[in-house]
Amino acid sequence: MKTEQKIVEVVDGETVTQYTLTNDAKTEITILSYGGIWQSFNVYEKGQKVPLIWGLDSIADYQRVGYCVGQSIGRVAGRLSGAKFKIDQKTYHVDMNRTGFSIHGGAHGFNTLNFDGALEQENETVSVTLSKHILSTTDQYPGNLDVVIKFSLDNRNRVTIQFTGKTDAPTLFNPTSHVYWNTTIDRCTLAQQSLQVNSQQRLVCDEQKVPTGEMIAVKGTAFDFNRPRLLKVAVDDVVNMTAKKEIDETFVVRPDERQPIAILGDANGNHQVKVFSNRNGLVIFTANPFDSAAEQRGDYNAVAVEAQTLPDAINHTGFGNIVLRPGQPRTDRIAFQYQPFN
Repeated sequence: MKTEQKIVEVVDGETVTQYTLTNDAKTEITILSYGGIWQSFNVYEKGQKVPLIWGLDSIADYQRVGYCVGQSIGRVAGRLSGAKFKIDQKTYHVDMNRTGFSIHGGAHGFNTLNFDGALEQENETVSVTLSKHILSTTDQYPGNLDVVIKFSLDNRNRVTIQFTGKTDAPTLFNPTSHVYWNTTIDRCTLAQQSLQVNSQQRLVCDEQKVPTGEMIAVKGTAFDFNRPRLLKVAVDDVVNMTAKKEIDETFVVRPDERQPIAILGDANGNHQVKVFSNRNGLVIFTANPFDSAAEQRGDYNAVAVEAQTLPDAINHTGFGNIVLRPGQPRTDRIAFQYQPFN
């Protein structure tokens, strides 16, 4: 196993460092200090390097393309209705970076920050720990926040992301990784990309994709992924059912770090990635971040898989607790286990 780091560019006067983690099977991931970006996840099959996620070459490319490709998201992932919430009967207003709501932590979220990093190697695991002290004045959330994001790769080809938050005043903490997948060989479409989600319900959202508070059964609908389905077929089913051109849904899952909440697969029988999480929500979003014309036609080549507590949880009973309190640091975990089918 080995670790490497190198400065790859300078953004706004700050150096951006790329961290590379490689295990004994030559499986490799790269992480950028800027935005906590998970830039690549490459495995070797039959002597060939096989990419599993989408990444870009420079921070300028990430900013130009948008879609939060590979970026760490926080303090709060997803939409926050009205850009406001209550903690202990006190109302807080945060950055409303979209009309009517805040999304992905606001204009100064984790994906806009350059983190300090430190590499570590243990017997069977290599990791990089990113850290940042974030002032409450940065994003208008209450409480100064110390956040640590740790990416680990072990010799079983398992990637684990740990988000740890520590605050000096009650605040919100619901981070995620906005990583986009395509585990197929040609990677041009989602025609051969399969997905399974172990979920019985999804959230109902309004026209702005803000949760209403209602949960609805997926059984017998286009959103039932309890058995593996090809994403292209699933998108077509969604179009026929709802007239939407995409899948952009939040599924209610049972937190589980031993049994997968979702499985990504190549229909040709080459690759499989199991997803684990200690939280109760999973956002699935189909996109084509690199070709707007293709996306308008519904021709997607990427699927975002975002494990988190259900979005807008602070404003809905039964969605989960995302309040972080002084003296009670919390760690949220997402893991991705790669293995070939054959």
